[in-house]
Amino acid sequence: MSKLNQESGNVNRRGFLKCMAWAGTGALCVLQGGVLKSFALGEGLEQKIGNTKADLSFVQISDTHMGFNKDANPDVTATLREAIAKINALPTPPAFVLHTGDLTHLSKPEEFDTLSETLKSLKTERIFYVPGEHDVINDNGQMFRARFAQQGQGDGWYSFDQKGAHFIALVNVMNFKAGGLGNLGAEQLEWLEKDVSKLKSSTPVVVFAHMPLWTIYPQWGWGTEDSSQALSYLKRFGSVTVLNGHIHQTMQKVEGNISFHTAVSTAFPQPQPGQAESPGPLKVPAEKLRAMLGIREVNLVRGHRALGIIESPLA
Repeated sequence: MSKLNQESGNVNRRGFLKCMAWAGTGALCVLQGGVLKSFALGEGLEQKIGNTKADLSFVQISDTHMGFNKDANPDVTATLREAIAKINALPTPPAFVLHTGDLTHLSKPEEFDTLSETLKSLKTERIFYVPGEHDVINDNGQMFRARFAQQGQGDGWYSFDQKGAHFIALVNVMNFKAGGLGNLGAEQLEWLEKDVSKLKSSTPVVVFAHMPLWTIYPQWGWGTEDSSQALSYLKRFGSVTVLNGHIHQTMQKVEGNISFHTAVSTAFPQPQPGQAESPGPLKVPAEKLRAMLGIREVNLVRGHRALGIIESPLA
């Protein structure tokens, strides 16, 4: 954490950036010529970044936690509906939506039912999922895979192509390591190496998983133990974007050709790393809650090295 630049929108010499989506603000982050630039959302944004039309737009949602009803947010279905309304109001409907895990809070059938029914109102062609640790309780993810990852291999990992970009869904919540760190495992890593071996180095790659693939705060298990091996297979690509959930707050980092982006939840926030005794639902004043929840819109522009990312709080 000490290496991250504390001023949103500024890139330090090591190439790191931290953008926090608080207090109803949002940011568009674009990588141009190897430099990550951040623009505050608001009037005049199009003039600031130009009028380049995206070849592909999609949305990320995360950590919906259907079934949660504690003080941090007694009605997570309502805030998910607000997120859906925000997505449906976008000028261009997203080609698809990525859900980066913790669909439910306790992996109960009725919680999965509520999620599926609520997401039916989304104006998009398809939704792709990866599991969070809350989705694999008791049955090692069998119910999740049967309903949301039928096309997956192993514990539910898979890949697909869209508009010249390659998307990779990874599962890192099945075999936690010491301290609660995520784990991919040898079988999935072998699959990943083979999956990307056929791609040209110029192919934009988007990886999405539940837990971070960079170590944010190991004391809370906010990282993936064997992520370095996975990332080594991606170093030859000019543009790699890694999206995840789990920590319920927006943080970003750039390492060479790889940009990492964590997402806020649609359900409840969590404390910043080390700012509480442990991670977990963070109760905030009711008027501040929606400023700490939201969605992410991602735009791919052909010929650009990386993706344009817009953080949109519910407030």
